Amino acid sequence: MEGVIHSIEVEDCKKFSATGIESVDGFSASQILLTYAGGRITVAGSGLKIAAFSKQSGAFVATGTVTGVKYLPKGVKLAKRIFR
Repeated sequence: MEGVIHSIEVEDCKKFSATGIESVDGFSASQILLTYAGGRITVAGSGLKIAAFSKQSGAFVATGTVTGVKYLPKGVKLAKRIFR
């Protein structure tokens, strides 16, 4: 997916949409972990549900209450970020 444009949008803290997503690495009602070409994204909230994901197009949509979105650049391990 080199050269793919990546974007995110949060609508009224109730819907999270993203493009350029390569994979969904984990999900629960309180957190979703995504990978895009530049690294990883963590979506935090409550009642989170994956509404749509297309690996071919890279389109991703989740619903629920979104309380935060964090980017983790390539090369930084998730465990290192969690245990800082």
